[in-house]
Amino acid sequence: MSRLGDLIRLERTRQGLTHKQVARKCGVSDKYLMEVEAGTRIIADDQARRILKAMGMTQQTEADFTLDDIAATVDLQSAVPQLTRAAENKKQQKPEKPEAVAESDPGVAGSIWLDALSGVLKHVPVYNAVMKEVGHRLLPITNGKIEGASPDKVYYFMAPDNALRGFRVQRGDLLLVVPAQAAVDGAIMLLQTPQGRVLRKVKRVNDYQAMLQKYDEAFESEIKNFNELTFVGRCVRLEADLT
Repeated sequence: MSRLGDLIRLERTRQGLTHKQVARKCGVSDKYLMEVEAGTRIIADDQARRILKAMGMTQQTEADFTLDDIAATVDLQSAVPQLTRAAENKKQQKPEKPEAVAESDPGVAGSIWLDALSGVLKHVPVYNAVMKEVGHRLLPITNGKIEGASPDKVYYFMAPDNALRGFRVQRGDLLLVVPAQAAVDGAIMLLQTPQGRVLRKVKRVNDYQAMLQKYDEAFESEIKNFNELTFVGRCVRLEADLT
């Protein structure tokens, strides 16, 4: 199957449009559109974007979620039955003229990226050391969670220094953080300190103390009581630039 054809079919199904109605909007034949959706005709990215835009896609949405992002992350085919049911329910609740669908929903909510895939993709923010958002990554949602946590609670933290270089974390690397308020033995964790947020490898010493480790040019450690520490989260994934 064609991924671009799947995208077009998902948006058409979401709006409850027929092949002929979409073809008329886009200036192509309904036979051409059916072949694209079936994957028997190759379609270029720019042509797919023109068709999606004719059905109501916005520039804002296109900037946030690209065709490449979705094709690399999401099984689009699995979403078709759900979208079909949603389109049928929408038509039963409030009948509309097919020709007016795209014009009546010009905002972000009318696009395939945010409307159809919000349950399978998450726009995860990237924060620097002062918790300013400096970018984002697209991550898949599995069973309503990302790495076992609520999608709204996870984020990437950009390593501010080389304090963990000996543990293969260097300045500028991105670590995916999930919420954790208690020490996790052997984990790299994000802590809140009076000087800001820092990354440290944590080893539990006993029931009330933890060893905080860092390793730049030399290995260093300090033992702290749990009541002196504020754990923010546990790092579960590392993204590093190999250049």
